[in-house]
Amino acid sequence: MATDFNPNNVGIKGTLFGLPYSTDDAKVVVIPVPWDVTVSYGAGTSDGPEAVLEASSQLDYEQPDLSEAWKLGVAMADIPEVWYSLGKELRAKSEQYIQWLEEGSNPVLAKEMDAILEEVNEECAQLMKYVEQECDYWQEKGKLTVLLGGDHSTPLGHIRSLTKKHKGLGILQIDAHADLRTAYEGFEFSHASIMYNALKDENLGKLVQVGIRDYCQEEADLVKGSKGRVVSFYDQVIKEEQYAGVTWDAICEKIIAELPEKVYISFDIDGLDPKLCPNTGTPVPGGFEFEQVMYLFKKLVQSGKTIVGADLNEVSPSDDEWDANVGARVLYRLINLMAMSQGLL
Repeated sequence: MATDFNPNNVGIKGTLFGLPYSTDDAKVVVIPVPWDVTVSYGAGTSDGPEAVLEASSQLDYEQPDLSEAWKLGVAMADIPEVWYSLGKELRAKSEQYIQWLEEGSNPVLAKEMDAILEEVNEECAQLMKYVEQECDYWQEKGKLTVLLGGDHSTPLGHIRSLTKKHKGLGILQIDAHADLRTAYEGFEFSHASIMYNALKDENLGKLVQVGIRDYCQEEADLVKGSKGRVVSFYDQVIKEEQYAGVTWDAICEKIIAELPEKVYISFDIDGLDPKLCPNTGTPVPGGFEFEQVMYLFKKLVQSGKTIVGADLNEVSPSDDEWDANVGARVLYRLINLMAMSQGLL
């Protein structure tokens, strides 16, 4: 029972953050989605939810600006084995398809490869529906929801679930990549296409991207042609402003001013400096320190805007558990700040 829990002792093994909560009595439910079928470089993020869960019990709870945050009540839903197994099977097929593309698309194999592409796209579409239904289910039970991937394709259903309830919702995306490609490599639900797909939702008000540093001309053109619906704060521009004397606090104010009152945070771990996530699928030089991003989120809460949902993606486990340890701490702080924005902490 939570009333008997001593936060100064060892956490409870097998529960998220070692906390004494189940999905029945938690206020926040973390929905794990172990999927990385269409990743274009390094795989492994399908094992992210399990790795974060295991590492999270080593976390200590106290924060200088938020005491007893552990009392909020957070739990993770069961990791869906059926989707994990299917994802492993489809990942092998998608690797065949990607290799075929990279080797020049031999026409002799075109029919076989087209069949793989069709199968992968169909199953990914089903996963998006599953995620949306899961999020709807927990929200109907009065829970706040946070999605834990998996690759960055996984939160699309979560975003769709929340835009139905919060029309005009804005996304704050922390990422090294713009993720605005159209069906990258032919995969409609590629991790490189998540924000392109999210923008198809008429209920989505705005997308504000922060830390982008690896993108193509097509994506830059989409941002420029979006008439302000997409605003990108590129890592190079942020750093150059800081070198010229502009404070991070001032830059945060500019970012927050672009967001509507209801905000969804989509956090790709590769938005951080890769020393904090060296095993993520597509690491890129540059990026943020941990506390830089948390400062932005805290400023967002202090502005009076409400974080209605969030996701954390692209955490790929390693032998030393470093990525998972960082991911667990990102998740903990993100959840607490979301709860603060809603007056729960």
